[in-house]
Amino acid sequence: MTTRTLSDAEADIAYDVHGPLPTAGGRPPLLLIGQPMTAEGFTTLASLMDDRTTVTYDPRGLGRSVRRDGRTDNDPRTQAGDLHRLVETLGAGPVDVFGSSGGAVAGLALVAEHPGDVRTLVAHEPPLIPVLPDADAAVRARDGFLDAYRAKGFGAGMAAFIAMTSWQGEFTDAYFARPTPDPAMFGMPSEDDGSRDDPLLSDVSLAVTDYVPDVAALSAAPTRIVVGVAEESGESFTGRTARALAARLGQEAVVFPSHHGGFTGGDGPYAGKPAEFAARLREVLDA
Repeated sequence: MTTRTLSDAEADIAYDVHGPLPTAGGRPPLLLIGQPMTAEGFTTLASLMDDRTTVTYDPRGLGRSVRRDGRTDNDPRTQAGDLHRLVETLGAGPVDVFGSSGGAVAGLALVAEHPGDVRTLVAHEPPLIPVLPDADAAVRARDGFLDAYRAKGFGAGMAAFIAMTSWQGEFTDAYFARPTPDPAMFGMPSEDDGSRDDPLLSDVSLAVTDYVPDVAALSAAPTRIVVGVAEESGESFTGRTARALAARLGQEAVVFPSHHGGFTGGDGPYAGKPAEFAARLREVLDA
């Protein structure tokens, strides 16, 4: 693995190249991108995709990537601009892209704004509120975990986030009538450390969930777009957003093993099925 930095006046973007450039066998590089997940979250998946060159990166302002643009918001369009410059720097485009969660949203923005950069985009469970039929209620549900985080800190915010994202079906009156989730139920701390800068729970990522995909631009692009959904998601928030986006693009979502982060390894409670996930991703990319 080689670590490099893409710098301009606004940011230093750290990225890692796993494998040779130029690539072996003429296959394009595969970018593995997240938001707010950084390159570290794709370590296991990159190791399982070692038959080709993969590239991981830390989005602007996250992990090792330092921003100097005077902003704190994680706007998918800004990230698309960074990814466009990264593809140009690699000199091996169009590339393949696997985007997870907010990374899938950045991938959609990249294809919409720079369609020549991407050969195939696999957008796995992009959390796009505007595509839902109950979008207004989903905004209210999202505001619930934002408010909990602002008022009581990480544990309360994360408990409310988990409650929202694991809810099955539309956000009805039954959802909003539920008791406030106890952080201890999810193994979260109840004490407040005073910080309010978490990229998942604060308002810096509102632009991700508020992003409106440009269906016309996506449909007109030469890019093959595959929307992925986790087999365990059911009718949860990101399961529904994935299927709703796929429907807008005139397709059905492709099922991937495990959960929303099913490519993650390790022995922790959020470990997925990375070997099965990598095999499915390879199958989809080679189709």
